[in-house]
Formats: sequence, structure tokens, C-alpha cells
Amino acid sequence: MKVIWNNQLVEREDVKIDMEDRGYQFADGLYEVIRAYNGILFTAEQHVERLFAGAKKIELILPFTREELIRLLNELIKENSIETGNIYLQITRGMSSPRNHTYPEIESTSPVFTASTTVVLRNLEMMKDGIKVITLPDMRWLHCDIKSISLLGNIMAKHEAHKKGKDEAILYRDEAVTECSASNVSIIKNKILYTHPDGNLILSGITKMVLLKVARQSGLMVKEETFTLKDLKEADEVFVSSTTMEAMPVVEIDDRLVGDGKRGPVVKLLQELYVTEIESMCGSIS
Repeated sequence: MKVIWNNQLVEREDVKIDMEDRGYQFADGLYEVIRAYNGILFTAEQHVERLFAGAKKIELILPFTREELIRLLNELIKENSIETGNIYLQITRGMSSPRNHTYPEIESTSPVFTASTTVVLRNLEMMKDGIKVITLPDMRWLHCDIKSISLLGNIMAKHEAHKKGKDEAILYRDEAVTECSASNVSIIKNKILYTHPDGNLILSGITKMVLLKVARQSGLMVKEETFTLKDLKEADEVFVSSTTMEAMPVVEIDDRLVGDGKRGPVVKLLQELYVTEIESMCGSIS
């Protein structure tokens, strides 16, 4: 299985990263996950644009253009014969010694880029039956808009859900729902879709962006505004969205059913519209 290491496709065992890499020591880096359907990357341009935007926010100069990166990623997908799966890409500021909290001078270090692929099929059963979640205070930092490799807060929340036999954790700050440990969250109330506005408190989700577009095109009213825990628990339907989960219905929150505990009609429609959007770019999927 080939991976990308900097600007080359190499065997995974050939990759060597220094122990003083700032990604390892400081989580000084960024990542993205892009989905492939029929061997074609879906919304690759949007993911790459978010990577470049994050790099600008942390003053990281990327060693490639957007076009060069997309070309490399497509080469990796083709080389590994990935039909339905994910490509994980990560870039760190690189090795800097001696260890220092401040950013090193640009000319003194070179970013380290890696990317790998995984076959991940669509979980149609879960998309129909939905997931169960818990709610937790959002204890993360205040730059959630940067897709940083520093994910300890997210991991702790996800693990808490796992310990309770649930699938995801919905996070909130001062009663205002933000997002989940590894996805965005939206609610449906009286046939209106509500989701937290983009900003520093949440990651601007690419899947969420696509879903909001197709929702508006279908005539569904969309409001990008903050909603509360009370709104969440009184919603007609709830769903989370991410690159790998697409639009995933939530059927239980903190051991209480959402609606009748089954996927609702609006979420079902959004799933269908999302598939149509995928197929317009990548061809027919099941």
C-alpha cells in the first residue's frame, strides 16, 4: 500500500519522521479527510481550500499549490485502487531543534506532508437506523474552525460516549449547542433546518455545506443560527454530518428518544439529496 510522503508516493514502511517534528511535540499541524466514491474524490477542492485557509491562520506556508496537491491525492487513490474509501492527509510545520514553543523561522524548517488511504464502505444500515448520542460541555479551545491535529478534547468526548455505549457526543457551551466530537450537528423543527453558524466555535464542515445547499435547493428553510440544548432535545429530527457519516440521523439523546426513535422524513430526504449530489460528480453509488 502506497502513501504520500512530502511530494512522493512511497511504501508506508519507508516513511521516516523525526522525533522532534513539531506535529509530534506540539500538534503543530493540520489535517483533512476526503471521501472517494467510485475512485473519484468528492468535494476535494473544498477540502483543499479549507486546508489552505487553516494554514494561513497558523502562518504555515504549504509546499504545494492547490492543483499540485489534488493531483498528488488523485495519484494515491489510483495507485491504491480505492473505490469507496477515505484519504487522510496531514501536514506539520516540520522538524525544529532545539524544541521551542514559538514558530521557527520559515527558512529554518520544512513542512512534513503525509497522506494515506483506507477502504471504508457506506454504512447503509446505520444511515437508516440512526445513532445514539450523549451531550457534554464543550471543553475545547476557541479555534475549532482550524482543523488542527490537536484533537485531545474531541477524543475525550468521543471516548466518554463510547464508555456509555453511544456513538457520538454532542457538545455545548453555556447551553448553546456547537457541534459534535467528530461531526457537525443540525436539528429540524417545524420543517426548518437549524445549524450553528460558521465561526471559531465550530469546524466549517464540507458535508454540512453541501447539505445546506441541497436543502435550500429543495425548498427547505435553513437557518444558520445558534440553538440550545433545550431546542436540541425538543427537535422533531436531529442529524449529524461528516465526510464519512454523510447525513446520519440521531434517534436517541441522553437515553431519550428523538421523536419516535426512527429516522425522520426530512433527514431521509437530505440523505437522498446528498447521494444525488455525490452521483453528479462521482457516478452511481449504492
